[in-house]
Amino acid sequence: MPRINALPDVPRWAALAAHAVPLVTLPSGLWRIALVAGLPVAAEPVRTVGESLYVLSLTVVSEALALLTLGLVQPWGETVPRWIPLLGGRNVPPLAAVIPALAGATALFGLWGWVGYVMAANLAAGSVTDTPAQLVLLLACYLPLLAWAPLLTVSAIAYYRRRTPANGMLTFMS
Repeated sequence: MPRINALPDVPRWAALAAHAVPLVTLPSGLWRIALVAGLPVAAEPVRTVGESLYVLSLTVVSEALALLTLGLVQPWGETVPRWIPLLGGRNVPPLAAVIPALAGATALFGLWGWVGYVMAANLAAGSVTDTPAQLVLLLACYLPLLAWAPLLTVSAIAYYRRRTPANGMLTFMS
């Protein structure tokens, strides 16, 4: 079985989870890019430059945040890369990575509750898509995002357990 690119002491399941995060965010980003490009993926096209910039920024930011998950299994998640001014070469305190990761996962869980409610209302009203094909494409591109929060959660917990002594705070999860 081929090795996933990760530190040697990272469990395979944790490396797979961390590497899956950027992949589950990619389809929605591609859908948003198609929307900005004017492809018929939704009922309403993006109309203004401001809307286009917002949609593209959302895509870039979400993919960048997803890529940060790789730091939970890569060397740069344990030691700040040397090229970063003032911090380069220093060890990353485990909680400096775990707290933002778990806060992000919590935000994603909450966001999905709200987005699910809004999407259900909009889909029921028929205001998001015009055709069944558009609806299928929208769901195929956005449903993988549901995995982001749990994948980030297990990646952060694995990082914490690997980087802290056995008598640490989260040992109840052993």
